[in-house]
Amino acid sequence: MPNCCIRLHHYNKIHDNKMRSVTDHTENKFATFTFSKDFEKPPRLFNEGEQQPMNLLATLEVKGERRFGWSRHIFAWKAKHGTLFMGVIILCLVMVSYILTRDQQKLLLTPSPFQYSTTTNNEESPELDLTEVESDAERLSLPFNWLERINHATHEHSTDSKLQLMPRRLPEREDLVKQEAHIFSVIPRNFLQSVKNHCWYTRYTGTASTDPYKKNAYFLHTKHFQTIFDYLKKVIWKHLQHRGDEHYRLRCLPYFYIIGQPKCGTTDLYNRLRLHPEVSFSIVKEPHWWTRKRFGIIQPWNGFHDRYLIEDYLDLFDLAAHQIQSQIANASAEQEIKSNTVIGEASASTMWDNNAWQNFYHRTADGEPPYLILDFLHAVLPSAKLIVMLRDPVERLYSDYLYFISANKSVEDFHEKVKDSLQIFDGCLMHSSLRSCVYNCTVNSAMPVRLQIGLYAVFLWDWFTVYNPNQFLILRLEEHAADLRKSMHRVFDFLNLGSLTDQQEAAVINNPASNTRRPKDKSLGPMLSKTRELLKDFYGPFNEKLALLLNDDSFLWEQ
Repeated sequence: MPNCCIRLHHYNKIHDNKMRSVTDHTENKFATFTFSKDFEKPPRLFNEGEQQPMNLLATLEVKGERRFGWSRHIFAWKAKHGTLFMGVIILCLVMVSYILTRDQQKLLLTPSPFQYSTTTNNEESPELDLTEVESDAERLSLPFNWLERINHATHEHSTDSKLQLMPRRLPEREDLVKQEAHIFSVIPRNFLQSVKNHCWYTRYTGTASTDPYKKNAYFLHTKHFQTIFDYLKKVIWKHLQHRGDEHYRLRCLPYFYIIGQPKCGTTDLYNRLRLHPEVSFSIVKEPHWWTRKRFGIIQPWNGFHDRYLIEDYLDLFDLAAHQIQSQIANASAEQEIKSNTVIGEASASTMWDNNAWQNFYHRTADGEPPYLILDFLHAVLPSAKLIVMLRDPVERLYSDYLYFISANKSVEDFHEKVKDSLQIFDGCLMHSSLRSCVYNCTVNSAMPVRLQIGLYAVFLWDWFTVYNPNQFLILRLEEHAADLRKSMHRVFDFLNLGSLTDQQEAAVINNPASNTRRPKDKSLGPMLSKTRELLKDFYGPFNEKLALLLNDDSFLWEQ
Protein backbone atom coordinates (compact mmCIF):
# COMPACT_ATOMS: atom_id res chain seq x y z
CA MET A 1 0.00 0.00 0.00
CA PRO A 2 1.45 3.40 -0.90
CA ASN A 3 2.63 5.42 2.05
CA CYS A 4 2.26 8.64 0.11
CA CYS A 5 -1.38 9.02 1.09
CA ILE A 6 -0.46 9.18 4.76
CA ARG A 7 1.77 12.17 4.19
CA LEU A 8 -0.94 14.02 2.25
CA HIS A 9 -1.26 17.07 4.51
CA HIS A 10 2.21 17.20 6.07
CA TYR A 11 2.89 20.75 5.08
CA ASN A 12 5.35 21.23 7.94
CA LYS A 13 7.76 18.60 6.70
CA ILE A 14 7.26 18.28 2.95
CA HIS A 15 8.18 20.69 0.12
CA ASP A 16 10.00 23.37 2.14
CA ASN A 17 12.52 23.64 -0.68
CA LYS A 18 11.64 24.37 -4.29
CA MET A 19 10.61 21.28 -6.13
CA ARG A 20 13.26 20.86 -8.81
CA SER A 21 12.54 17.13 -9.14
CA VAL A 22 10.24 14.62 -7.57
CA THR A 23 13.09 13.29 -5.45
CA ASP A 24 13.34 16.77 -3.88
CA HIS A 25 10.02 16.52 -2.16
CA THR A 26 8.47 13.08 -2.07
CA GLU A 27 9.32 9.42 -1.83
CA ASN A 28 6.77 7.88 -4.06
CA LYS A 29 7.04 5.58 -7.00
CA PHE A 30 7.41 8.48 -9.43
CA ALA A 31 10.61 9.67 -7.78
CA THR A 32 12.74 8.88 -10.82
CA PHE A 33 11.09 11.55 -12.97
CA THR A 34 12.06 15.19 -13.00
CA PHE A 35 9.97 18.24 -13.70
CA SER A 36 10.37 20.95 -16.26
CA LYS A 37 10.20 24.51 -15.01
CA ASP A 38 8.03 25.38 -17.98
CA PHE A 39 4.38 24.99 -17.07
CA GLU A 40 3.52 24.44 -20.73
CA LYS A 41 5.49 21.17 -20.66
CA PRO A 42 4.03 19.08 -17.84
CA PRO A 43 6.23 16.45 -16.18
CA ARG A 44 5.82 12.75 -16.67
CA LEU A 45 4.19 11.42 -13.52
CA PHE A 46 3.52 7.96 -14.79
CA ASN A 47 5.71 5.26 -16.24
CA GLU A 48 6.38 6.20 -19.84
CA GLY A 49 8.61 4.66 -22.43
CA GLU A 50 11.66 6.50 -23.73
CA GLN A 51 10.88 9.03 -26.40
CA GLN A 52 13.44 7.57 -28.81
CA PRO A 53 11.86 5.18 -31.35
CA MET A 54 12.57 1.52 -30.91
CA ASN A 55 12.64 -1.02 -33.75
CA LEU A 56 10.51 -3.86 -32.42
CA LEU A 57 11.41 -6.09 -35.38
CA ALA A 58 15.15 -5.80 -35.01
CA THR A 59 17.03 -9.10 -35.09
CA LEU A 60 19.82 -10.14 -32.84
CA GLU A 61 23.30 -9.78 -34.22
CA VAL A 62 25.55 -12.70 -33.47
CA LYS A 63 29.18 -11.71 -33.61
CA GLY A 64 30.75 -14.92 -32.42
CA GLU A 65 32.91 -17.18 -34.56
CA ARG A 66 31.09 -19.34 -37.09
CA ARG A 67 32.10 -22.68 -35.63
CA PHE A 68 28.70 -24.30 -36.24
CA GLY A 69 26.92 -22.94 -39.33
CA TRP A 70 23.58 -24.68 -38.85
CA SER A 71 23.35 -23.62 -35.20
CA ARG A 72 23.94 -20.03 -36.18
CA HIS A 73 21.20 -20.04 -38.81
CA ILE A 74 18.71 -21.78 -36.50
CA PHE A 75 19.48 -19.29 -33.73
CA ALA A 76 19.01 -16.33 -36.09
CA TRP A 77 15.75 -17.77 -37.43
CA LYS A 78 14.39 -18.21 -33.90
CA ALA A 79 15.52 -14.74 -32.92
CA LYS A 80 13.77 -13.14 -35.90
CA HIS A 81 10.49 -14.91 -35.33
CA GLY A 82 10.65 -14.48 -31.55
CA THR A 83 11.21 -10.77 -31.93
CA LEU A 84 8.42 -10.54 -34.50
CA PHE A 85 6.04 -12.35 -32.15
CA MET A 86 6.92 -10.05 -29.24
CA GLY A 87 6.50 -7.01 -31.49
CA VAL A 88 2.99 -8.06 -32.46
CA ILE A 89 2.04 -8.54 -28.79
CA ILE A 90 3.44 -5.14 -27.80
CA LEU A 91 1.69 -3.49 -30.76
CA CYS A 92 -1.65 -4.98 -29.65
CA LEU A 93 -1.12 -3.77 -26.09
CA VAL A 94 -0.26 -0.27 -27.31
CA MET A 95 -3.41 -0.17 -29.45
CA VAL A 96 -5.61 -1.26 -26.53
CA SER A 97 -3.98 1.30 -24.24
CA TYR A 98 -4.46 4.01 -26.85
CA ILE A 99 -8.15 3.20 -27.27
CA LEU A 100 -8.76 3.26 -23.52
CA THR A 101 -6.83 6.49 -23.10
CA ARG A 102 -8.74 8.22 -25.85
CA ASP A 103 -11.97 7.03 -24.31
CA GLN A 104 -11.02 8.63 -21.01
CA GLN A 105 -9.96 11.89 -22.60
CA LYS A 106 -13.29 12.34 -24.39
CA LEU A 107 -15.24 12.82 -21.19
CA LEU A 108 -18.59 14.58 -21.31
CA LEU A 109 -20.75 15.99 -18.59
CA THR A 110 -23.86 13.97 -19.46
CA PRO A 111 -26.69 12.79 -17.24
CA SER A 112 -26.04 9.58 -15.36
CA PRO A 113 -28.71 6.88 -15.32
CA PHE A 114 -27.59 6.06 -11.80
CA GLN A 115 -28.30 9.46 -10.21
CA TYR A 116 -30.71 9.40 -7.31
CA SER A 117 -30.60 5.62 -7.21
CA THR A 118 -33.15 4.17 -4.82
CA THR A 119 -30.73 1.48 -3.73
CA THR A 120 -29.00 3.83 -1.29
CA ASN A 121 -32.11 5.52 -0.01
CA ASN A 122 -33.36 5.14 3.53
CA GLU A 123 -36.95 4.09 4.12
CA GLU A 124 -37.54 7.58 5.50
CA SER A 125 -36.13 9.17 2.38
CA PRO A 126 -38.34 8.21 -0.59
CA GLU A 127 -37.17 8.46 -4.15
CA LEU A 128 -36.74 12.01 -5.35
CA ASP A 129 -39.76 13.49 -7.09
CA LEU A 130 -38.21 15.51 -9.89
CA THR A 131 -41.43 17.25 -10.84
CA GLU A 132 -41.91 18.47 -7.29
CA VAL A 133 -38.37 19.78 -7.11
CA GLU A 134 -38.52 21.55 -10.42
CA SER A 135 -41.75 23.28 -9.43
CA ASP A 136 -40.13 25.00 -6.47
CA ALA A 137 -38.59 28.25 -7.69
CA GLU A 138 -36.42 28.63 -4.61
CA ARG A 139 -34.69 25.30 -4.97
CA LEU A 140 -31.35 24.84 -6.63
CA SER A 141 -31.23 23.42 -10.13
CA LEU A 142 -30.74 19.71 -10.32
CA PRO A 143 -27.65 18.23 -11.96
CA PHE A 144 -29.83 17.27 -14.93
CA ASN A 145 -30.65 20.91 -15.65
CA TRP A 146 -27.08 21.94 -14.97
CA LEU A 147 -25.75 19.31 -17.34
CA GLU A 148 -27.90 20.66 -20.13
CA ARG A 149 -26.53 24.14 -19.53
CA ILE A 150 -22.95 23.02 -19.06
CA ASN A 151 -22.97 20.96 -22.24
CA HIS A 152 -24.29 23.95 -24.15
CA ALA A 153 -21.67 26.19 -22.59
CA THR A 154 -18.98 23.66 -23.37
CA HIS A 155 -19.82 23.78 -27.06
CA GLU A 156 -20.07 27.55 -26.98
CA HIS A 157 -16.70 28.16 -25.36
CA SER A 158 -14.80 25.03 -26.48
CA THR A 159 -13.87 23.97 -22.95
CA ASP A 160 -10.82 21.72 -22.80
CA SER A 161 -12.06 18.14 -22.80
CA LYS A 162 -9.67 17.11 -20.06
CA LEU A 163 -11.56 19.39 -17.65
CA GLN A 164 -14.84 17.62 -18.29
CA LEU A 165 -16.27 15.17 -15.79
CA MET A 166 -17.90 11.82 -16.43
CA PRO A 167 -20.86 10.78 -14.25
CA ARG A 168 -19.90 8.06 -11.81
CA ARG A 169 -21.74 4.82 -11.19
CA LEU A 170 -23.28 4.89 -7.73
CA PRO A 171 -22.56 1.82 -5.60
CA GLU A 172 -25.40 -0.40 -4.43
CA ARG A 173 -26.28 -0.27 -0.76
CA GLU A 174 -25.37 -3.95 -0.48
CA ASP A 175 -21.85 -3.17 -1.64
CA LEU A 176 -21.51 -0.42 0.95
CA VAL A 177 -22.73 -2.76 3.68
CA LYS A 178 -20.12 -5.34 2.66
CA GLN A 179 -17.38 -2.73 2.95
CA GLU A 180 -18.49 -1.37 6.33
CA ALA A 181 -20.69 -4.09 7.83
CA HIS A 182 -20.14 -2.96 11.42
CA ILE A 183 -21.35 0.59 10.77
CA PHE A 184 -24.61 -0.63 9.30
CA SER A 185 -25.08 -3.15 12.12
CA VAL A 186 -24.94 -0.35 14.70
CA ILE A 187 -26.91 2.42 12.99
CA PRO A 188 -30.60 1.70 12.34
CA ARG A 189 -32.43 2.66 9.18
CA ASN A 190 -35.19 4.44 11.12
CA PHE A 191 -34.86 7.08 13.82
CA LEU A 192 -37.12 8.42 16.55
CA GLN A 193 -40.03 10.43 15.18
CA SER A 194 -40.55 12.37 18.40
CA VAL A 195 -37.26 14.30 18.18
CA LYS A 196 -35.93 16.54 15.44
CA ASN A 197 -32.43 15.09 15.47
CA HIS A 198 -31.36 11.64 14.22
CA CYS A 199 -31.55 9.56 17.41
CA TRP A 200 -32.45 6.03 18.51
CA TYR A 201 -32.30 3.84 21.59
CA THR A 202 -29.93 0.93 22.03
CA ARG A 203 -29.66 -1.54 24.89
CA TYR A 204 -27.01 -0.71 27.48
CA THR A 205 -25.34 -3.80 29.00
CA GLY A 206 -23.13 -2.07 31.55
CA THR A 207 -23.71 -1.32 35.22
CA ALA A 208 -23.69 1.88 37.25
CA SER A 209 -19.92 1.49 37.77
CA THR A 210 -19.07 0.66 34.14
CA ASP A 211 -16.86 3.10 32.21
CA PRO A 212 -18.10 2.93 28.61
CA TYR A 213 -15.45 5.40 27.44
CA LYS A 214 -12.24 3.75 28.62
CA LYS A 215 -11.57 2.22 25.19
CA ASN A 216 -12.76 5.21 23.16
CA ALA A 217 -10.07 5.94 20.56
CA TYR A 218 -10.60 9.70 20.75
CA PHE A 219 -10.06 9.53 24.51
CA LEU A 220 -6.95 7.37 24.15
CA HIS A 221 -5.31 9.60 21.54
CA THR A 222 -6.48 13.04 22.75
CA LYS A 223 -5.88 13.28 26.47
CA HIS A 224 -7.06 16.90 26.71
CA PHE A 225 -10.63 15.54 26.44
CA GLN A 226 -10.15 13.42 29.56
CA THR A 227 -12.15 15.85 31.72
CA ILE A 228 -15.18 15.65 29.44
CA PHE A 229 -15.09 11.86 29.24
CA ASP A 230 -14.69 11.61 33.00
CA TYR A 231 -17.80 13.75 33.40
CA LEU A 232 -19.76 11.62 30.91
CA LYS A 233 -18.77 8.47 32.76
CA LYS A 234 -20.21 9.85 35.99
CA VAL A 235 -23.55 10.97 34.57
CA ILE A 236 -24.36 8.33 31.95
CA TRP A 237 -26.32 6.10 34.33
CA LYS A 238 -28.86 8.79 35.18
CA HIS A 239 -29.40 9.55 31.50
CA LEU A 240 -30.40 5.98 30.67
CA GLN A 241 -33.97 4.84 30.33
CA HIS A 242 -34.58 2.08 32.86
CA ARG A 243 -37.29 -0.49 32.24
CA GLY A 244 -37.06 -3.08 34.95
CA ASP A 245 -33.76 -4.88 34.61
CA GLU A 246 -33.15 -3.49 31.14
CA HIS A 247 -31.44 -0.19 30.41
CA TYR A 248 -31.51 1.82 27.20
CA ARG A 249 -29.11 4.47 25.97
CA LEU A 250 -30.01 7.28 23.58
CA ARG A 251 -27.62 7.41 20.64
CA CYS A 252 -27.52 10.27 18.13
CA LEU A 253 -25.90 11.25 14.85
CA PRO A 254 -25.73 14.81 13.50
CA TYR A 255 -28.73 16.54 12.03
CA PHE A 256 -26.39 18.66 9.91
CA TYR A 257 -22.78 18.74 8.77
CA ILE A 258 -20.49 21.63 7.89
CA ILE A 259 -18.58 19.67 5.27
CA GLY A 260 -16.09 22.22 3.90
CA GLN A 261 -13.99 23.80 2.76
CA PRO A 262 -10.75 24.43 4.73
CA LYS A 263 -9.75 28.09 5.10
CA CYS A 264 -13.19 29.22 3.95
CA GLY A 265 -14.63 30.38 7.27
CA THR A 266 -15.99 27.11 8.65
CA THR A 267 -14.52 27.75 12.10
CA ASP A 268 -16.11 31.18 12.28
CA LEU A 269 -19.48 29.72 11.28
CA TYR A 270 -19.09 26.95 13.85
CA ASN A 271 -18.31 29.37 16.69
CA ARG A 272 -21.33 31.55 15.91
CA LEU A 273 -23.76 28.72 15.26
CA ARG A 274 -22.96 26.95 18.53
CA LEU A 275 -24.29 30.01 20.41
CA HIS A 276 -27.82 29.21 19.28
CA PRO A 277 -29.64 27.51 22.19
CA GLU A 278 -31.10 24.80 19.92
CA VAL A 279 -27.73 23.78 18.46
CA SER A 280 -25.20 21.40 19.95
CA PHE A 281 -21.97 20.12 18.41
CA SER A 282 -19.73 17.10 18.87
CA ILE A 283 -17.21 17.15 21.72
CA VAL A 284 -14.44 17.45 19.13
CA LYS A 285 -15.01 20.25 16.60
CA GLU A 286 -13.52 18.28 13.72
CA PRO A 287 -13.63 14.53 14.41
CA HIS A 288 -12.62 13.70 10.81
CA TRP A 289 -14.16 10.29 11.41
CA TRP A 290 -15.73 9.73 8.00
CA THR A 291 -12.60 10.75 6.11
CA ARG A 292 -9.69 9.62 8.30
CA LYS A 293 -10.30 8.14 11.74
CA ARG A 294 -12.43 5.22 10.58
CA PHE A 295 -9.47 4.23 8.40
CA GLY A 296 -7.03 4.52 11.32
CA ILE A 297 -5.48 7.82 10.22
CA ILE A 298 -4.82 9.96 13.29
CA GLN A 299 -2.48 12.40 11.58
CA PRO A 300 -1.99 12.17 7.82
CA TRP A 301 1.81 11.96 8.21
CA ASN A 302 1.94 9.39 11.05
CA GLY A 303 0.85 6.24 9.26
CA PHE A 304 -2.07 3.95 9.99
CA HIS A 305 -3.27 3.01 13.48
CA ASP A 306 -6.18 0.97 14.74
CA ARG A 307 -9.39 2.04 13.06
CA TYR A 308 -11.78 4.15 15.13
CA LEU A 309 -15.09 2.33 15.58
CA ILE A 310 -18.48 3.86 14.92
CA GLU A 311 -19.10 3.63 18.69
CA ASP A 312 -16.12 5.95 19.25
CA TYR A 313 -17.71 8.45 16.90
CA LEU A 314 -21.14 8.19 18.54
CA ASP A 315 -19.62 8.88 21.96
CA LEU A 316 -18.70 12.36 20.73
CA PHE A 317 -22.41 13.26 20.64
CA ASP A 318 -23.29 12.00 24.11
CA LEU A 319 -23.38 15.45 25.70
CA ALA A 320 -26.01 16.48 23.17
CA ALA A 321 -27.78 13.12 23.51
CA HIS A 322 -28.08 13.67 27.26
CA GLN A 323 -29.63 17.06 26.61
CA ILE A 324 -32.14 15.55 24.20
CA GLN A 325 -32.91 12.71 26.63
CA SER A 326 -33.67 15.24 29.38
CA GLN A 327 -36.00 17.12 27.04
CA ILE A 328 -37.79 13.89 26.16
CA ALA A 329 -38.21 13.02 29.84
CA ASN A 330 -39.59 16.46 30.67
CA ALA A 331 -41.93 16.76 27.67
CA SER A 332 -45.64 16.37 28.05
CA ALA A 333 -47.49 13.49 26.44
CA GLU A 334 -49.30 15.94 24.13
CA GLN A 335 -46.09 17.22 22.56
CA GLU A 336 -45.57 15.68 19.14
CA ILE A 337 -41.93 16.81 18.93
CA LYS A 338 -40.38 16.43 22.33
CA SER A 339 -36.99 17.93 21.45
CA ASN A 340 -35.99 20.58 18.89
CA THR A 341 -32.28 20.35 19.65
CA VAL A 342 -30.14 19.58 16.61
CA ILE A 343 -26.58 18.28 16.57
CA GLY A 344 -23.90 19.48 14.17
CA GLU A 345 -20.50 18.24 13.09
CA ALA A 346 -17.91 20.50 11.44
CA SER A 347 -15.09 18.41 9.93
CA ALA A 348 -13.95 20.54 7.00
CA SER A 349 -12.44 17.45 5.33
CA THR A 350 -15.80 15.73 4.75
CA MET A 351 -16.49 17.31 1.37
CA TRP A 352 -13.15 16.64 -0.32
CA ASP A 353 -10.85 14.19 1.51
CA ASN A 354 -11.08 10.71 -0.02
CA ASN A 355 -7.37 9.99 0.04
CA ALA A 356 -7.57 6.82 2.13
CA TRP A 357 -9.53 4.87 -0.48
CA GLN A 358 -6.46 3.61 -2.35
CA ASN A 359 -5.37 1.72 0.77
CA PHE A 360 -8.71 0.01 1.34
CA TYR A 361 -10.62 -0.31 -1.93
CA HIS A 362 -9.70 -1.65 -5.34
CA ARG A 363 -9.55 1.03 -8.00
CA THR A 364 -11.99 0.91 -10.89
CA ALA A 365 -10.95 0.35 -14.49
CA ASP A 366 -10.68 4.11 -15.06
CA GLY A 367 -8.59 4.65 -11.93
CA GLU A 368 -11.38 6.34 -9.99
CA PRO A 369 -12.44 5.39 -6.45
CA PRO A 370 -15.30 2.87 -6.34
CA TYR A 371 -16.63 4.43 -3.13
CA LEU A 372 -16.57 7.99 -1.84
CA ILE A 373 -17.21 9.35 1.65
CA LEU A 374 -20.51 10.76 0.47
CA ASP A 375 -21.74 7.25 -0.49
CA PHE A 376 -21.43 5.97 3.07
CA LEU A 377 -22.74 9.15 4.68
CA HIS A 378 -25.79 9.14 2.42
CA ALA A 379 -26.47 5.46 3.08
CA VAL A 380 -26.46 6.17 6.81
CA LEU A 381 -28.04 9.66 6.87
CA PRO A 382 -29.93 10.25 3.61
CA SER A 383 -31.86 13.20 5.06
CA ALA A 384 -28.89 15.08 6.59
CA LYS A 385 -28.55 18.80 5.97
CA LEU A 386 -25.21 19.94 4.57
CA ILE A 387 -23.60 23.37 4.86
CA VAL A 388 -20.71 24.38 2.61
CA MET A 389 -18.55 27.49 3.01
CA LEU A 390 -16.57 28.54 -0.08
CA ARG A 391 -14.32 31.42 -1.01
CA ASP A 392 -12.31 32.52 -4.04
CA PRO A 393 -10.13 29.41 -4.61
CA VAL A 394 -7.14 31.62 -5.43
CA GLU A 395 -7.29 33.32 -2.03
CA ARG A 396 -8.15 30.02 -0.33
CA LEU A 397 -4.95 28.41 -1.58
CA TYR A 398 -2.77 31.30 -0.38
CA SER A 399 -4.46 31.23 3.05
CA ASP A 400 -3.96 27.47 3.17
CA TYR A 401 -0.25 27.91 2.41
CA LEU A 402 0.21 30.55 5.09
CA TYR A 403 -1.60 28.47 7.70
CA PHE A 404 0.03 25.07 7.15
CA ILE A 405 3.56 25.90 6.02
CA SER A 406 5.69 26.56 9.10
CA ALA A 407 9.07 27.64 7.77
CA ASN A 408 10.66 29.67 4.96
CA LYS A 409 7.37 31.19 3.87
CA SER A 410 7.50 33.88 1.22
CA VAL A 411 5.50 35.01 -1.78
CA GLU A 412 8.30 33.74 -4.02
CA ASP A 413 8.21 30.32 -2.37
CA PHE A 414 4.45 30.21 -2.79
CA HIS A 415 4.83 31.05 -6.47
CA GLU A 416 7.27 28.19 -7.03
CA LYS A 417 5.07 25.75 -5.16
CA VAL A 418 2.08 26.81 -7.23
CA LYS A 419 3.98 26.30 -10.49
CA ASP A 420 5.15 22.85 -9.40
CA SER A 421 1.66 21.85 -8.31
CA LEU A 422 0.15 23.01 -11.58
CA GLN A 423 2.70 20.93 -13.48
CA ILE A 424 1.94 17.85 -11.44
CA PHE A 425 -1.82 18.13 -11.79
CA ASP A 426 -1.66 18.92 -15.49
CA GLY A 427 0.67 15.96 -15.93
CA CYS A 428 -1.91 13.70 -14.33
CA LEU A 429 -4.62 14.98 -16.67
CA MET A 430 -2.49 13.93 -19.62
CA HIS A 431 -3.05 10.30 -18.63
CA SER A 432 -6.14 10.13 -16.43
CA SER A 433 -9.65 11.47 -16.01
CA LEU A 434 -10.36 14.60 -14.02
CA ARG A 435 -12.02 12.71 -11.16
CA SER A 436 -9.18 10.19 -10.86
CA CYS A 437 -6.65 13.05 -10.60
CA VAL A 438 -8.71 14.95 -8.02
CA TYR A 439 -9.01 11.84 -5.81
CA ASN A 440 -5.50 10.48 -6.47
CA CYS A 441 -3.59 10.52 -3.19
CA THR A 442 -0.25 10.06 -4.96
CA VAL A 443 -0.81 13.19 -7.01
CA ASN A 444 -2.22 15.10 -4.04
CA SER A 445 0.71 14.24 -1.80
CA ALA A 446 3.19 15.19 -4.53
CA MET A 447 1.75 18.69 -4.90
CA PRO A 448 3.43 21.11 -2.46
CA VAL A 449 0.18 23.10 -2.10
CA ARG A 450 -3.35 21.66 -1.88
CA LEU A 451 -4.48 22.77 -5.30
CA GLN A 452 -7.28 20.20 -5.58
CA ILE A 453 -9.31 21.53 -2.64
CA GLY A 454 -10.33 24.57 -4.69
CA LEU A 455 -11.99 22.46 -7.41
CA TYR A 456 -15.37 22.96 -5.79
CA ALA A 457 -17.44 22.03 -8.85
CA VAL A 458 -15.96 18.54 -8.98
CA PHE A 459 -16.78 17.76 -5.35
CA LEU A 460 -20.26 19.30 -5.38
CA TRP A 461 -21.14 17.54 -8.60
CA ASP A 462 -20.38 14.19 -6.94
CA TRP A 463 -22.30 15.15 -3.80
CA PHE A 464 -25.29 16.25 -5.86
CA THR A 465 -25.54 12.81 -7.46
CA VAL A 466 -26.55 11.24 -4.15
CA TYR A 467 -28.00 14.12 -2.11
CA ASN A 468 -30.86 16.34 -3.18
CA PRO A 469 -29.47 19.85 -3.85
CA ASN A 470 -32.19 21.13 -1.50
CA GLN A 471 -30.24 19.57 1.35
CA PHE A 472 -27.35 22.00 0.81
CA LEU A 473 -26.78 25.54 1.97
CA ILE A 474 -23.80 26.94 0.09
CA LEU A 475 -22.33 30.17 1.42
CA ARG A 476 -19.57 32.45 0.17
CA LEU A 477 -17.08 33.67 2.77
CA GLU A 478 -17.00 37.07 1.09
CA GLU A 479 -20.75 37.56 1.65
CA HIS A 480 -20.62 36.02 5.13
CA ALA A 481 -17.95 38.47 6.27
CA ALA A 482 -19.70 41.45 4.66
CA ASP A 483 -23.09 40.82 6.27
CA LEU A 484 -22.93 38.46 9.25
CA ARG A 485 -26.52 39.04 10.28
CA LYS A 486 -27.93 38.08 6.88
CA SER A 487 -25.61 35.09 6.59
CA MET A 488 -26.50 33.69 10.01
CA HIS A 489 -30.21 34.17 9.40
CA ARG A 490 -29.85 32.10 6.24
CA VAL A 491 -28.25 29.34 8.32
CA PHE A 492 -30.93 29.52 11.03
CA ASP A 493 -33.69 29.33 8.43
CA PHE A 494 -32.00 26.44 6.63
CA LEU A 495 -31.85 24.45 9.88
CA ASN A 496 -35.38 25.48 10.88
CA LEU A 497 -34.17 26.90 14.18
CA GLY A 498 -36.26 28.95 16.56
CA SER A 499 -36.07 32.73 16.77
CA LEU A 500 -33.49 34.41 18.98
CA THR A 501 -33.96 37.26 21.40
CA ASP A 502 -32.18 40.50 20.57
CA GLN A 503 -29.56 39.74 23.20
CA GLN A 504 -28.93 36.23 21.86
CA GLU A 505 -28.66 37.48 18.29
CA ALA A 506 -26.24 40.23 19.33
CA ALA A 507 -24.03 37.60 20.97
CA VAL A 508 -23.94 35.62 17.72
CA ILE A 509 -23.21 38.61 15.49
CA ASN A 510 -20.69 40.29 17.80
CA ASN A 511 -18.71 37.14 18.48
CA PRO A 512 -15.06 37.81 17.51
CA ALA A 513 -14.00 36.49 14.12
CA SER A 514 -12.24 33.13 14.25
CA ASN A 515 -9.08 31.88 12.55
CA THR A 516 -8.00 35.27 11.25
CA ARG A 517 -4.59 35.56 9.60
CA ARG A 518 -1.67 35.65 12.01
CA PRO A 519 0.37 38.88 12.22
CA LYS A 520 3.55 37.22 10.95
CA ASP A 521 1.64 35.94 7.93
CA LYS A 522 0.09 39.34 7.26
CA SER A 523 3.60 40.78 7.03
CA LEU A 524 4.23 38.73 3.89
CA GLY A 525 1.61 40.75 2.05
CA PRO A 526 -0.48 39.52 -0.87
CA MET A 527 0.71 36.92 -3.37
CA LEU A 528 2.61 38.01 -6.44
CA SER A 529 0.50 39.22 -9.35
CA LYS A 530 1.98 36.59 -11.66
CA THR A 531 0.99 33.88 -9.15
CA ARG A 532 -2.54 35.22 -9.02
CA GLU A 533 -2.80 35.15 -12.81
CA LEU A 534 -1.58 31.54 -12.94
CA LEU A 535 -4.19 30.46 -10.41
CA LYS A 536 -7.00 32.49 -12.00
CA ASP A 537 -6.31 30.78 -15.31
CA PHE A 538 -6.33 27.38 -13.63
CA TYR A 539 -9.44 27.82 -11.47
CA GLY A 540 -11.40 29.89 -13.99
CA PRO A 541 -12.96 26.99 -15.96
CA PHE A 542 -13.91 25.22 -12.74
CA ASN A 543 -15.51 28.37 -11.35
CA GLU A 544 -17.58 28.63 -14.53
CA LYS A 545 -18.85 25.09 -14.00
CA LEU A 546 -19.60 25.90 -10.36
CA ALA A 547 -21.57 29.03 -11.30
CA LEU A 548 -23.62 26.94 -13.74
CA LEU A 549 -24.14 24.20 -11.19
CA LEU A 550 -25.43 26.64 -8.57
CA ASN A 551 -27.03 29.02 -11.07
CA ASP A 552 -25.21 31.90 -9.39
CA ASP A 553 -22.59 34.03 -11.16
CA SER A 554 -21.19 35.27 -7.85
CA PHE A 555 -19.28 31.99 -7.71
CA LEU A 556 -17.20 33.17 -10.67
CA TRP A 557 -15.30 35.43 -8.25
CA GLU A 558 -14.65 37.93 -11.01
CA GLN A 559 -14.55 40.97 -8.74
